[in-house]
Amino acid sequence: MARRRWCRYGVLAFCLVAGTCVLLTGLEKNIDRRDIRLAQVDSGELETTVTASGRVVPAYEEIINSPVTTRVEAVYVQSGDSVRAGTPLLQLDLSAEQTGYEKMLDRLRMSRQELSQLQLASQTQLSELAMQISVKEMQVNRMEIDVLNERRLDSLGSGTGERVRMAETACATAVLELRQLRERLSNERLRCRAAEEVQQLGVSSIEKDIALMEATLRRGQIPAPHDGVLTYIVTEIGSQVAAGEKVAVVSNLSKFKIMGEVAEGSSDRVGIGSRVEARIGGAVLSGIVSNITPQAKGGVVSFVVSLDDPGNSRLRSGLRSELSVTYGYKDDVVRMPSGAYFKGPGEYRMFVLEGTDRLVRRTVRVGDSNRDYVEVLSGLSPGDKVVISDMDIYKNKKSLKIKD
Repeated sequence: MARRRWCRYGVLAFCLVAGTCVLLTGLEKNIDRRDIRLAQVDSGELETTVTASGRVVPAYEEIINSPVTTRVEAVYVQSGDSVRAGTPLLQLDLSAEQTGYEKMLDRLRMSRQELSQLQLASQTQLSELAMQISVKEMQVNRMEIDVLNERRLDSLGSGTGERVRMAETACATAVLELRQLRERLSNERLRCRAAEEVQQLGVSSIEKDIALMEATLRRGQIPAPHDGVLTYIVTEIGSQVAAGEKVAVVSNLSKFKIMGEVAEGSSDRVGIGSRVEARIGGAVLSGIVSNITPQAKGGVVSFVVSLDDPGNSRLRSGLRSELSVTYGYKDDVVRMPSGAYFKGPGEYRMFVLEGTDRLVRRTVRVGDSNRDYVEVLSGLSPGDKVVISDMDIYKNKKSLKIKD
């Protein structure tokens, strides 16, 4: 009886376990093999890259700003027109500047006239002093002769010592006066030269102001700075424009570059000289990072990509581009193909193939990446097959059954 009882219990337990397994198997979610993408984990080299976005822009374009605050009088061309260097683009109202220019010309004429008068006055004064010195030199020469005559007469007994002393005193006084005149002439020359230089500086300053105003008036017609295509122009006649405001842009559309943007957290991986692959439509173009903006704006850092083939026929201004910037190289790493699952370094819950028809979720930690591969840090080994398609709808499942 006891043996029969134990046999009955054993059969009952077996049926219970078997039923549970059947029930669990029945609850396991099935997935069609055609709805997943399996990739094999291997080991090899990994050229590490950081992903960025970019926009194609002309390699060279010039923004033309209004030289003054004024209004638009006329527009001669339209956006999209091809222009040659010097072609008038639009006309600004420069009547106030023209009046100021004419007044400045009057100031220049007055300053030049004042300079001429100063030079004439200085020349007259210096000539008078030079004449006074010549007269004084003749007086000194005559007085020196008088001194010699008085000394000779005194030696002959015909003169007196008093007359000699008087002649000597008069001669010495004349010599001092002559020296004073010569020093005055020297000082007056320096003063006149300094006064003329000051006046000349005033004339030069006005001439520079006039040259600047002439340049402003020439730019008032806003000529094209070089050959190219007009990509922007103010079109409303009579509209007000401020000094320094953009009124036109002329671009060279024969060559292009890419303005790239990368997340601020990854900006340390982008350096000047880094190789870049740009995917534009179905084409892949290569280039290098030639410039980096020093400050982040809106959480991104901007940089410029100079293309190896800037005149490629696929390039069009404004096209968006996906960029891969190379920043390192690793050898003999565990890697798996990149896919929709990858959002950056970190931990992922991924489905790994066990056997031939069962997927089991596993925690996988990944690191660096490039366009084709992702570095596996833990959770997978070479030879494993992992699902790299988007499996978010199965995120609550621990395992899946593959059906053909």
